[in-house]
Amino acid sequence: MRAIISVYDKSGIVEFAKFLKEKGVEIISTGSTYTLLKENGINAKSVENYTGFEEILDGRVKTLQYKIHAGILADLSKPKHQEELLAHNIEPIDIVVVNLYPFEQVALRSNNEEELIENIDIGGPTLIRAASKNYKRVLVVVDPKDYSKVMENFDNIDLEFRKKCALKAFALTSYYDSVIVEKFGYRGDVLNVGLKLKKFLRYGENPHQTANFFRLPLKKGLPNMVQLQGKEISFNNILDIDIAYRMMIESNFLNKTCMCAIIKHNTPCGAACADSAQEAYEKALFGDPVSAFGGIVGINDTVDGNLAKKISERFYEVVVAFDFKQEALSILSKKKNLILVKVDKIDLNSYKNNKDIKSVIGGFVVQDIDYMSEFSYETVTKAQSTDKQIEDLKFAWFVAKFAKSNAICFALNSQTLAIGAGQTSRVDAIKCAAQKAKDLGIGLAGSVLASDGFFPFRDNIDVAKSYGAVAFIQPGGSIRDEEVIKACNEYNLPMVFTKKRHFRH
Repeated sequence: MRAIISVYDKSGIVEFAKFLKEKGVEIISTGSTYTLLKENGINAKSVENYTGFEEILDGRVKTLQYKIHAGILADLSKPKHQEELLAHNIEPIDIVVVNLYPFEQVALRSNNEEELIENIDIGGPTLIRAASKNYKRVLVVVDPKDYSKVMENFDNIDLEFRKKCALKAFALTSYYDSVIVEKFGYRGDVLNVGLKLKKFLRYGENPHQTANFFRLPLKKGLPNMVQLQGKEISFNNILDIDIAYRMMIESNFLNKTCMCAIIKHNTPCGAACADSAQEAYEKALFGDPVSAFGGIVGINDTVDGNLAKKISERFYEVVVAFDFKQEALSILSKKKNLILVKVDKIDLNSYKNNKDIKSVIGGFVVQDIDYMSEFSYETVTKAQSTDKQIEDLKFAWFVAKFAKSNAICFALNSQTLAIGAGQTSRVDAIKCAAQKAKDLGIGLAGSVLASDGFFPFRDNIDVAKSYGAVAFIQPGGSIRDEEVIKACNEYNLPMVFTKKRHFRH
């Protein structure tokens, strides 16, 4: 038997090569791998010696040689292939052990095009793909973690094992190419999405569904989160944490000190801004303490001991923050199942370069991420909003963006009073929010109201005004805009148009 070994990551390779030699396998090797094996007393043949052709072009061409690839690709069940190998003095290669230049690691730290290009592996993927194509005869090993599996099963390696190794190898080269495409920013009619497993999740949307969490290459974000305590994270936890995280990142838009959002079923049920994290939490909880049960608390700040005491008084699934003080961790550690997640602050440029990808049967729909970076509006009514109302309208507009459509938000003093989300009628969203506020004893008098989409009829104004709303913000764009504006003018209430919609289906 004959093996070619060419690895950048040399973890475990000396032990594996020694094992192969003990099994009578002849080893062909390249460059630094060859040097390492020789230094460890492992007899190997250099590629140059095997092919009779020296490495050229600063190492760009060393394994791209017909003797190597014919030795890998030959189908020995075909007499013609055997005859051609013999005629050209080519020996079969039975095992290919290869891993690749670390393009992803380099791409994470550098934008130097020359350095990136030099770390695009060519010979490695070519060897891997050749061996994978001929998996029925050739064993391909691309992951150092698999060396032990090969050694354990070496005398009984069957076709199924070879096929699994080949498919893993094809997955590696596919991912590798997708990272290159991502780094260099290709945008065309082929979408290359490389995903790498981050972790197995507790379960999916329901306990009978399995679920995994994958990360995109070169992206900063939720896969970098650190779980500090608590039970295993589920699929639903990830989705809710994501909404909290997005609100934490985009809260810079509000120019406030602290923001807290409480998320339930992938939509905010309460949110608020304040001068301290504890005050923001208490104001967010005020808007809907019933729905907050079992929710996710997101804080765009550090959780300290005082806030931890408040949080520990209630049942939550997750608390996500930019940091936790040691005193807070000690207090919250008493709730063993409570998941604590620390996330990185990321800048808006890194954030907005993400894509939203959603699955449909047989495909995906892909869109740019919807983010808020500026606040512009046009007053369309005779009445003008006060500076205080504009501040509240901006806050309500921010919260409505993250609620499920159709969405509305009653707010006052940078605090949600009632949120209506996920309704098929916008006026129903208003009524649902108002009813919930009434049940909780929360008055809406003097509040402002934001709508993620335009008001299709004036009844939205009539109903909201009857509950106490005194100013409105919406994108505009309805064929009945004039009717809606007329309603506000009749009540002498201000309304502003943003001319930008924020649906979240």
